[in-house]
Amino acid sequence: MTKEEEKKTTATKKAPAKKAAAPKKTAAKKAPSGKTVTVTQIGSPIGREPSQRQTLIGLGLNKMNRTRTLEDTPSVRGMINKVQHLVKVEEAA
Repeated sequence: MTKEEEKKTTATKKAPAKKAAAPKKTAAKKAPSGKTVTVTQIGSPIGREPSQRQTLIGLGLNKMNRTRTLEDTPSVRGMINKVQHLVKVEEAA
């Protein structure tokens, strides 16, 4: 085949049709257990590992003395544990 014939054959080929996307299954959301924890940032992330700064942002904190009330879940507890030297934690009912 010549180059012109190759161009014609590749130009006329179409990509195979895509299958319709299946509906996404959403995870069942857990009802809040009613337990909350109040987290206050007391330390600066300056000079800390970038992952610790990202953890503070994940907790909703980004400036000194900001306070957030969060649901008491294992994931939140893990984040608090990672930056325990930068935050003050108060148990709430």
